[in-house]
Amino acid sequence: MKFWRTFDIEVIKFVEGRHEINFQIGDSFFQQFEDNHLVEKGDLTIRVKMNKGANLIEMDFHIQGSVRLTCDRSLEEYDQPLDINETIIYKYGSEEKEINEDVIMITRDTPSINVAQLIYEFILLNLPAKRIHPDYRNELDEDDFEGEGGIVYFDEDEFEDDELEENSEEKKEIDPRWASLKNLKNKE
Repeated sequence: MKFWRTFDIEVIKFVEGRHEINFQIGDSFFQQFEDNHLVEKGDLTIRVKMNKGANLIEMDFHIQGSVRLTCDRSLEEYDQPLDINETIIYKYGSEEKEINEDVIMITRDTPSINVAQLIYEFILLNLPAKRIHPDYRNELDEDDFEGEGGIVYFDEDEFEDDELEENSEEKKEIDPRWASLKNLKNKE
């Protein structure tokens, strides 16, 4: 419980204007989240620039540091550098609810905002989809690159249509059944 309170920003105590709040997170931060299987260790600095206005609070998060990840290819651990900038807007309203991913409604008597879950989500969303150790990033992956050519899409139906048009232009003689259909087409 004490851990979560360290990430409370007591907005009710701040006057209108710009304020800066800093957090330092380490390995213990990631251990507090139950379903965390991606990141277990890290050393990050979080700088929250808060602009409190009459009708809303804007928080700019700047997260910088590194997290320890496991390479998908070699299963070796490596440090992944992160430099994240995100913005969340808290609007005053009649109830507390999330309007969209960037805007959250809070009441005017909300004493504090806990940003631990937001920081955790920002970190997870900015992890690379393919976690490759820096030593292996320059090697070619068999799935990513095969040969020297590119992939060419070939549509047989389109090719046949083009071929038919070329053949029809070359040959002046047209099957009488097609000629009568072509006449119907031309009348329209």
